[in-house]
Amino acid sequence: MELTKSFLMKFGTWFKDRWVNNLLFSTTLILVVMLILQAQALGFDFNSFGEWFATWSRNLTNVLRNNSGVGIISLGMTFVIISGGIDLAVGSTLVAVGAFIMVLMDTGPHGILGNAGITGFPAYMIAVVLGMGVGLVLGEFTGVLIAKGKIPPFVATLGTMKLFRSVTQHFMQGYNPAVPKAFLPLASLKIGSLMLMPIIYWLIIAVCMYIVSTKTVFGRHIYAIGSNERTARLSGINVSRVKRRVYVLMGFLVSIAAIVQVARIGSMDYANAGSGYELDAIAAVIVGGTSFAGGKGSMVGTVLGVMIIAVMNNLLNLWGVPPFLREAFKGAIVIAAVLMQRKEKEL
Repeated sequence: MELTKSFLMKFGTWFKDRWVNNLLFSTTLILVVMLILQAQALGFDFNSFGEWFATWSRNLTNVLRNNSGVGIISLGMTFVIISGGIDLAVGSTLVAVGAFIMVLMDTGPHGILGNAGITGFPAYMIAVVLGMGVGLVLGEFTGVLIAKGKIPPFVATLGTMKLFRSVTQHFMQGYNPAVPKAFLPLASLKIGSLMLMPIIYWLIIAVCMYIVSTKTVFGRHIYAIGSNERTARLSGINVSRVKRRVYVLMGFLVSIAAIVQVARIGSMDYANAGSGYELDAIAAVIVGGTSFAGGKGSMVGTVLGVMIIAVMNNLLNLWGVPPFLREAFKGAIVIAAVLMQRKEKEL
């Protein structure tokens, strides 16, 4: 009895220490609990384990595929927040890039590449490359406002959020480009019986971003600036250049998310597409353990954070929770994540 009591006390102490001081541990545990709850919500009334597992896997795949765009954006948002910034314009940037590539590929009379006699695979490649270029330019514009113009990131990206979406809506009003069906397999190609391509893109980019954050000078500079910008500047880091490049990278990743979304859906609602993506991305990054104060975070934590937010939304849907209250749960989990970070700092 005493041995059991001693073991439980030691385990409790170890668990509390890991929970408070290791955000990846707590984040992973939360995700596991949510996956268990999701399995329970789906029920177990199946003829075999194989049938149950196939249903569970298909549900999880759909959840991750639908959130892959936010997942890609969240990877860039991780660097932005680690550097001490914020980007509220990601949803509007996504709309602008999406509209641009759709106009390029439009199979109707107003299609730019079609009118130039360029169709098929060459047209798709040109549209993708130029779409990424637009993302880079928009990210550069935001980065210059922040790094050179010395405008606070919140104010600068609030302005570009309104600017990018409004200009896109103005030029696209009354115009609905037709995306070629041959372009759609970029995101809808099935592997087995599942459409996994958006998830694969997300995970490949996550690996690349992990390498950048842990193995490159650029990654180390981002952490240094977020930890103490003045010290980073005195140690020889070109703070303005690093900040500008962070937002350029953010624009590039948003352009990839836009391309995937256009290929997955085949259209875009210029008024609502990407709306709320900035808040979902920020929530995923914070839940994944990145400090909102900057200087701390990881790509692994962000991937887990995206999965937590995605599974939570699906779980609330399975439980029949009203849509408006789902946002309340998301807000609560973000607040809890920030409180955990504060507790860790105090200790």
